Amino acid sequence: MIKQLGNHTMMAEFIILGLTENPILCSIFFVVFLGIYVATMLGNTSIIMLIQRSPQLHTPMYLFLSHLASVDLGCSSSVTPIMTLGSDVISGTAECFLLAAMAYDRYVAICFPLLYSTHMSPRVCIILLIASYLGGCVNASSFIGCLLSLSFCGPNKINHFFCDLPPLVKLSCTHVYVAEISPAISAGSITVITLFTKTVSYLDILHSILKIHSTEGRHKSFSTCTSHLTAVTLFYGTVTFVYIIPKSSHSPEHIKVVSVFYTVVILMLNPLIYSLRNKEVKEAMRKLIARIHQVIIIFGNSDAGI
Repeated sequence: MIKQLGNHTMMAEFIILGLTENPILCSIFFVVFLGIYVATMLGNTSIIMLIQRSPQLHTPMYLFLSHLASVDLGCSSSVTPIMTLGSDVISGTAECFLLAAMAYDRYVAICFPLLYSTHMSPRVCIILLIASYLGGCVNASSFIGCLLSLSFCGPNKINHFFCDLPPLVKLSCTHVYVAEISPAISAGSITVITLFTKTVSYLDILHSILKIHSTEGRHKSFSTCTSHLTAVTLFYGTVTFVYIIPKSSHSPEHIKVVSVFYTVVILMLNPLIYSLRNKEVKEAMRKLIARIHQVIIIFGNSDAGI
């Protein structure tokens, strides 16, 4: 859509170029991303259902994990098929805070096990969840506010595969310094605060683990954190590359590749990371499958009796 404003032609509609203009690669990417999207939806939905149906997983850690899976579902649905800016920012920011809450949970569980029920009470968990989603909304508001302050009167083709702010800023015909620096400060502040929380938590966790004399005890304590550490490393490594490191040092193609990793691939990997490397989740899955199998046998026998 094109609007006339004074001597300028204002653009109100944009064209997303995608990852490539090669028709063969487009077809391949469509099949690949469709498969990733389906796997992401199934994996995260399975995690949520497993946690809801397994009493042994009704703990703060898995409460946060179920919300993390919900956020991943929202982020995947907003980026892969819809490509919207606001939903992606809210989901991405909420994921930062949820990962920080999970790090705090592990810190309390390992460093202060006798005070765990007090420090991680249902009230505290609700406060942490509300803060996570509220932080996502506030950060998204800063992004959208900067976007609404821009004017577009030139090219309307976005060199990206979803509607992200940095490519839009490049298309603006107005002074864009504030629009560039404000989201960077907002995203950078959230990244630094949440990453600082995780770093301090895991330094204390490491210090507590090293005090354990038993090798088996140290391994058992650290194994409860490996899944979370893996997810944190993957998420923050790619987000820092895209939003924190100056864009001039990377080509748009490099940014698109990394964006694919953190908005598409990581969302599919998270359920695998938390299930394949987590004994409690695997045990809950085994018990759930056994219960389902028993129900099938009972129904099968009742049908045979009829």
